Amino acid sequence: MANYLTHGLIMGFIYFQGVVLIIILSNILILHRKQSKVRLHDFPSVSILVPARNEQDRIEGCIQSLLKLDYPDFEVLVLDDQSSDETLTILERINTVQPRLKVLKGTPIPEGMAGKNWACAQLAEQSQGDLLFFTDADTIFKPQSLRLIVSNMLSQHADLLTGFPRQQVHTWGERLLVPFFSWSVLCFIPLWLAYQTRLLMLSSAVGQMMIFRREAYQQIGGHRKLGSAIVEDLALARRIKAAGLRWRVMRIIDLISCWMYHGSREAYDGFVKNLFAFFDFHLLVFLFVFLWLAVLFLEPLFIFVAFALGLAPTASLNELIICISLSLLLWLIPYIELGVPVYLGLIYPVTILANEAAAFQSLRLSLAGRLFWKGRPLARPKWKWL
Repeated sequence: MANYLTHGLIMGFIYFQGVVLIIILSNILILHRKQSKVRLHDFPSVSILVPARNEQDRIEGCIQSLLKLDYPDFEVLVLDDQSSDETLTILERINTVQPRLKVLKGTPIPEGMAGKNWACAQLAEQSQGDLLFFTDADTIFKPQSLRLIVSNMLSQHADLLTGFPRQQVHTWGERLLVPFFSWSVLCFIPLWLAYQTRLLMLSSAVGQMMIFRREAYQQIGGHRKLGSAIVEDLALARRIKAAGLRWRVMRIIDLISCWMYHGSREAYDGFVKNLFAFFDFHLLVFLFVFLWLAVLFLEPLFIFVAFALGLAPTASLNELIICISLSLLLWLIPYIELGVPVYLGLIYPVTILANEAAAFQSLRLSLAGRLFWKGRPLARPKWKWL
């Protein structure tokens, strides 16, 4: 058993890490692939749709960046989702000097609907564009971003285009938690395979940048069909794939930035809300994934320390060095691609521990029906074993 733990398992880790490294590199090649140009006069009209609830510290920067977009035909619709702060006041002030902006007031949430799903459904119903571009109130757009995003969407004939914005992280909670979702998609969803199959597990989306063809959005029922789903972006991507429609991912870190959570506590609460939901509440799959990540990235370090102390005489130093070096590559390469500070990749064990803590809190509170977000209780999920 000791030989297996210090040799057999380490070699298994190395083979697994090699596969993940191939997935990462192939995904980066796909994301950097040049797309054909689309002439400006062919561009369709776009409705940019922003749900906003208690976003007084972020909403103005987002809206001002949207209104400065270099695109010939777009509208900006923002729905105030019954905010209790100054969000609506700020929007109305901007609207007095920017008539392109349309400000909507959200209505009470129907039974069985999550707040954001209902807000987005109302926005979609009031929109006029050929393309529906959903984003969040904590994003900032470069002026050329919409032109390039639509061009990419048209050249790939996508029904849904999504991407990973550059995430701003300012506190340690944000640094350790926020990059994890994007990292996991880049590591474990091979885009070349995902584009060719209808496997729902090989799909993802980022709510900060989702642009749909209107017909495709309507075909899958839009946000109205999501009910109380917590991770609405992932649910929409899976519905697109299930319908046999075309889902694609674009590299956007140079076009859109996002300050998702303000502070460690907010980041922790956000991940507690989302992590179990990301697995559609499949209990055994969730437990396996997070236990495997802990073992994969932490056990080689424990064995290395034991070897250095003379407590693991059957361990191979060369194998441990290869395994730990591969672990570093699996964090550093995606972090560089995603625009995450490189030093955070060097402390990946701390990142794993932080996400393990959030994951098991997410499991506990979800099963107890005690999840809240922005002052609203979330529905108790219907979990499954597999």
